[in-house]
Amino acid sequence: MTQRTLNRRVPDTFRPIRVLDAYSCIGGATKGYQRLARLLPGVHVTGVDIQAQPDYCGDVFHQGDAIEFIRAHGHEFDFIHASPPCQGEGAPTKGTNRARNATIGRTYPRLIAPTRAALESTGRPYVMENVAGSEVRKDLRLCGEMFGLDVIMHRYFELGGWSAQQPTHPRHRGYVRGWRHGVYRKGPYVAAYGQGGGKATVQEIRDAKGIDWSTDHLRLREALPPAYTEWIAHAWLTTLAPALGVAA
Repeated sequence: MTQRTLNRRVPDTFRPIRVLDAYSCIGGATKGYQRLARLLPGVHVTGVDIQAQPDYCGDVFHQGDAIEFIRAHGHEFDFIHASPPCQGEGAPTKGTNRARNATIGRTYPRLIAPTRAALESTGRPYVMENVAGSEVRKDLRLCGEMFGLDVIMHRYFELGGWSAQQPTHPRHRGYVRGWRHGVYRKGPYVAAYGQGGGKATVQEIRDAKGIDWSTDHLRLREALPPAYTEWIAHAWLTTLAPALGVAA
């Protein structure tokens, strides 16, 4: 099978780097890429999501199908980030909750494979993020403890057209606090998922993830901590640093 060769185009140093955040939600990933502006003349981030996102923090937002947008416009960007929905990808959906979901007719979209195909068709470097148990290639694993955050939130990243070294995963400082199987545990990390049972409040998630522009509990739970994509942005920039004349 012939694969399209990725275009390692170096962005023009006199214009902003253009980043696409697909399945953007409120822009947790977007915020991390925006922080490249500390090192470069500018960064312009476009978000796309099937749902309206009034709290989106990027420069431009398009409501629509992310895969269609990538296929139509992905080649216009220097770098593409994609976070397909994870509800159908995790171990609980595929294992623990599989029978119950089948009984009630609950299904989730499986968008990793078509998103990958769309990303590869653009010829641009990309990263695709998802949870453990998903079909993303596990090129990187990031955790909140790597960045001193009060949330664990392990996420896996598939890198297309570029590579980065896996950072060291430090030992967790303790438990995620809250109720688990009838036992309440204290710990330094918040449970930034679901509701009830000691799950994190809006303010706790904002503080733990470093997201200060939204108060939507659901969107805050779904959003990536900006520290993750700030690290990825720096890692990608390192591959371009000699040509751009900057220190990543």
